[in-house]
Amino acid sequence: MKSFRVALPAFIVILSLLSFRTVDESDAVVGTWLNGTQKGQVEIYKKGGTYFGKLVWLKEPNDPNTGKPKTDIKNADASKRNRPLMNLNIMYNFKYDGANVWSDGKIYNPEDGKEYNCKMTLKDPNTLDVRGYMGISLIGKTQTWTRVK
Repeated sequence: MKSFRVALPAFIVILSLLSFRTVDESDAVVGTWLNGTQKGQVEIYKKGGTYFGKLVWLKEPNDPNTGKPKTDIKNADASKRNRPLMNLNIMYNFKYDGANVWSDGKIYNPEDGKEYNCKMTLKDPNTLDVRGYMGISLIGKTQTWTRVK
């Protein structure tokens, strides 16, 4: 019984110290992700206090007609239509909100040449919901991305 009296206070102290430990999950989204259409992979990275994403792999990296690397031909800005899609930053300015949500970002869709407001929700370590929308989040589309091992 005497050992129990000594062990219990020590256990309580250790338990209370562990409960105050903070876990920074803000970088959990960092890595390479296969997009929902499985046509591309985006590398999400942190720069300063915000998160960005660049296109690092395309299922079809070259134009089938010319054999040359695909460019941003659908961009509304004609001066940007010759820039290569590979390594193009398509996501920027995401901030970690807590509870596995990154918001206030923008995402560019090279398939339609448009930019959308965007938020990301990490469902589990290998599943990321990416929601692009115009105006309010209710009006938009969600793709589920999968982490590349």
